[in-house]
Amino acid sequence: MAAPIILCDCTGMDNDRWLECRAHGPKGDIEYTVGGSDVATIFGLSPWTTPLELWMIKKGRMKPKTPPNPDQLAMGHMLEPIAAHFYARRTGNLVSEDNHLYQHAHFPYALANIDRRYTRKEDGEPGILECKSLTYHKAEDWADGAYPAYYELQLRYYLAVLDIKYGAFSALWGNNPDHDLATPHLIRDTAKEDIIFEKLDRWIWSLRNDKPPTMADVKPKLAIESLAKIYGASLKGLPTVEFPKKFEPHLRKIAELQAKNTALGKEIKKNEEDIEAHSVRVAELMKQHEHGILTTSTDRLLIDFVTKTTRRVNSDYLKKTYPAIYEESLHTSESRKVKVSIQPA
Repeated sequence: MAAPIILCDCTGMDNDRWLECRAHGPKGDIEYTVGGSDVATIFGLSPWTTPLELWMIKKGRMKPKTPPNPDQLAMGHMLEPIAAHFYARRTGNLVSEDNHLYQHAHFPYALANIDRRYTRKEDGEPGILECKSLTYHKAEDWADGAYPAYYELQLRYYLAVLDIKYGAFSALWGNNPDHDLATPHLIRDTAKEDIIFEKLDRWIWSLRNDKPPTMADVKPKLAIESLAKIYGASLKGLPTVEFPKKFEPHLRKIAELQAKNTALGKEIKKNEEDIEAHSVRVAELMKQHEHGILTTSTDRLLIDFVTKTTRRVNSDYLKKTYPAIYEESLHTSESRKVKVSIQPA
């Protein structure tokens, strides 16, 4: 183990300069770097970015995507001091700011900006605190001392870079810190660090040798979305791609499942028509009533016939009456979906 190298103090840096330092170091002399938020992506565990997307960004072949929720990110940054404050109150540990950019003593590509430091009240040992804010539906990920794997990788990476034994999270999801705050701790594990840095070494090698990663370990929905961002819209006039034989099982499975979905769609449509036919006599009896009931010897059948009001913009009226506003209101989106058809030979 060895103490990290302090590359610079990021206090007062504008965002562009901070991104430059993170990408290539403050002197611009580090060819490729890894930051804490990159680690989970490289392992294929990030819910937001794929390894190939990150690889393309690191190679300068793709610009970093604009966050779809900049206000949420800004709020998360603003909530960091609050999460740190209530972590300190709950644990009694002394929390302090640390705005330095660190470099691992033995892996020059490994850089780290941490959220906070803390000092343990029981023994004065230092620790690294990561502050997270989240929505209520993510709170279960933090139940009973648990934490998401992608955040664990980030914190273990920071412990390695800064050569510190203890780490903790302060995860906030509401306005009652007694119930809406999780503060799990973890202890440095060098065996896990070896796995992390072996993976990161291979990642840096892939960048230097122009060997892009595959989507093998990425969740399919995220992989498809990422590929659409990387390669953009389809282009007319390009030659037809000849697939090798090894793709046959995948292509046949797609065709089979798409055929099933088509059949299910037809069945659902027929069922809806039958439901409407059976509903006519029921509606006649209900008239203006919202609820009905039929009691049998074994159960009760509860009937609802409630008016629901839906308000939608009349696009035809808007286009005819206010054409300029109509044009400004149009939102263009692009998507691509694989479809497989089978033709007899």
